[in-house]
Amino acid sequence: MPKNKRQQLEQWTTVVADTGDLTAIKALKPEDTTTNPSLLLAVANNENGRELLTRALQLAGAYQPENVDANILCDAFTAIVGTELLQLVPGLVSTEVDARESFDTRATIERARNLINIYRFLGADTSRVLIKIAATWEGIQAAKVLEAEGIRCNLTLIFHPLQAVAAAQAQAFLISPFVGRIFDWYQKRDQALTSDPGVEAVTHIYQRLKGMGSNTVIMGASFRTVEQIEALAGCDRLTISPALLEELAAQNTPLKRQLQPNNIEASTEEIVDEITFRYELNQCPMSSDLLADGIRRFVVDQQKLAALLEQHRCDALQDAEF
Repeated sequence: MPKNKRQQLEQWTTVVADTGDLTAIKALKPEDTTTNPSLLLAVANNENGRELLTRALQLAGAYQPENVDANILCDAFTAIVGTELLQLVPGLVSTEVDARESFDTRATIERARNLINIYRFLGADTSRVLIKIAATWEGIQAAKVLEAEGIRCNLTLIFHPLQAVAAAQAQAFLISPFVGRIFDWYQKRDQALTSDPGVEAVTHIYQRLKGMGSNTVIMGASFRTVEQIEALAGCDRLTISPALLEELAAQNTPLKRQLQPNNIEASTEEIVDEITFRYELNQCPMSSDLLADGIRRFVVDQQKLAALLEQHRCDALQDAEF
């Protein structure tokens, strides 16, 4: 029986589920999974959400009984969901730091350490947890510190090659360049695109990092179509939505590997400094627009999650009084 496209893809690429939905992950059986504030909010609002919210309140009270603030509640919920995911996948789970800290290196480091400590409090294997951080200059510097401490990081919202190079030079374990969002940005401005700029961007980042001999894992993200996934077959990792994973599994036609590290010539990169990083991102409207928009979107959903947890806490206190 011929292999389906998902099985063919898995010969060269680690498949990661782009969801926090526990039921979907049980069915899909990916190697790894990744979450973000939007996905966590969806989990909080699904049929099992109330139980997880209650467990987060209990965890926060046990972990830090003297000061259960909004940040601890959010981090507790994040770790609760992450621990559930660790039981469902054999590989890695990415857990995102509060997006509101995206421009504060010190705060990002502190929240990342706290998340890892909560995972440890739960008895989780923290070697399988990646701390996910927006690839701002401040976020990359935070990842550099965390990686030196043994806390592996996933730098996300990558749109510009210099974000990828700076992350690799900071020894980040993994980066997530976004295919679909880049494609969407260009398509809004040119309905007659003859190529896929999102695929081209990730291909360029792959070639650039492999050429410089970086060990940083490249994980394409934010896919809109199976065709975009096929065009990046061979990338180290691809994080794919449940719907597209199912579509891949339903197709049996041959899939060709597109990216191979041994076909790339060695090259050197100058160290990316802060001035160059900020200037080059500013000069690229797509990158600066999408990075800012991605952080804003995650902040909105982080705030909604915090409000949901606070309301659940108030309801629990009210119930206890009766």
